[in-house]
Parts: sequence; C-alpha cells; structure tokens
Amino acid sequence: MSIIRRNIPNAITCMNMLSGALACIFAFRSSEMFGPLTGYQVAFCLIGAATVFDFFDGFVARALNVASLIGKELDSLSDLISFGMAPSMILFNMMNAFDAGLWAYASLLVVIFGGIRLARFNVDTRQTSSFIGLPIPSNAIFWIGYSAIVYGTPFFSLPLTICLIVIFSYLMVSPLPMSSLKFKNYRFASNIDRYLLIAVTVAFVAVLGVGGLAWAIVFYILMSILALFKKKQD
Repeated sequence: MSIIRRNIPNAITCMNMLSGALACIFAFRSSEMFGPLTGYQVAFCLIGAATVFDFFDGFVARALNVASLIGKELDSLSDLISFGMAPSMILFNMMNAFDAGLWAYASLLVVIFGGIRLARFNVDTRQTSSFIGLPIPSNAIFWIGYSAIVYGTPFFSLPLTICLIVIFSYLMVSPLPMSSLKFKNYRFASNIDRYLLIAVTVAFVAVLGVGGLAWAIVFYILMSILALFKKKQD
C-alpha cells in the first residue's frame, strides 16, 4: 500500500503527460471533425485536462506527504510536453493553415524557451511561493486563446504572430516577478490578485469565448508589471 500511495501523484502526472502527447497528435489533425469538435479544439481540451492534472498531482503529493525529487522531475518533463510541445504544435499547424511557409517553424521557440524556463525553475530556490518569468502553463493558455481567435475570425497576421512568439518566449525566461496562481489558503485578503484574475478570466471567456483566455493572460502579465512598478515606487 505504501508503494501505491507514493505513486498516486506520479500516476496523475503521467496523465498530464499523456494529455499533452494526445494534444500534439490532434494538433496535426486540426481540420478534421471529431464529433462536434475540430482537431484543434480537441487539442485545446486535452491541454485543459493536462492543466487540471498538473494542479492535482502536487496537491495530492502534499496531501499524502509523498512529495519526491522524482515527482518534481517527472512533473517538469510532463509540463514540457503539455505546455511546451503541444501549444507549439497547435501554433505550427495554425500557421501552416494560413500559408506561413518556413515562418511556421518559429513556433518551435515556444517549446525551446519553455524547456529553458522549466530547467531554470527546477534549480531556482527563489520560486517557491511566486514565479520569476511567465509560467509555462500560462504561456500555453495564451496560445490556446490566440489560436482560437485566429481560427474563429479568421484573421491572421504573420508579423503579429512572430512578434508574439518572440515576446512570450522571452517572458518565460524574463526576470519579471509574477504571482503564483496556486492557493495556500482561501482568505480573500491573502489572495486578492488571484481572485481578481479568476474574475477577469471568467468575464473574458463569457464575452469572447475561448479567445478570452489570451486576454486573461495579457491581463495577468500587465498586473505583474504594475505590481513590480508599485514595489519600485515604494
């Protein structure tokens, strides 16, 4: 029973990895229909599932008191697939659908800088209660929202897309302090920024649909920049 208990969080982490791998497959079948959803929409859902698994593996590990170094490394490997490779493949196929040519390969910067970000996170002891740089799941959520906007409009600007790839790749490895989205308690006073972000995200998605996720991440970034500016002013 002890072996089973120790590996419950790792099993959840593996579900994260599996969801990301499946998202990569469906990204390459973006225009096919799977019931009421297109391939890229299925990929969105799978990354969403990976996000849920990513939250609960750490939660379960702490609840069962079985956190381990292997679990931490497995979590990062899973995150690279689900939040680095999968959104990169969604973006790659989206750019190909709009005849971006060789520029579509710029989408691979997402997974490269995601890998650098995760490697830094694993050795940076400062990122226990907050983040330095844009978390890789937040980056993935932005690209889900952006891809939904492009597919749904359809409006595609290659210069804008390339600029966003460069900006968001840099943000993942930037020195910008960003609040963690994980709750240690649920007191309002201790989590004003988290509750505000949740409320704004719900509002954006309610009004704009899945594309609202991109604007929610932009709000998260701006909120972090303003917090840094205020701290410097104080």
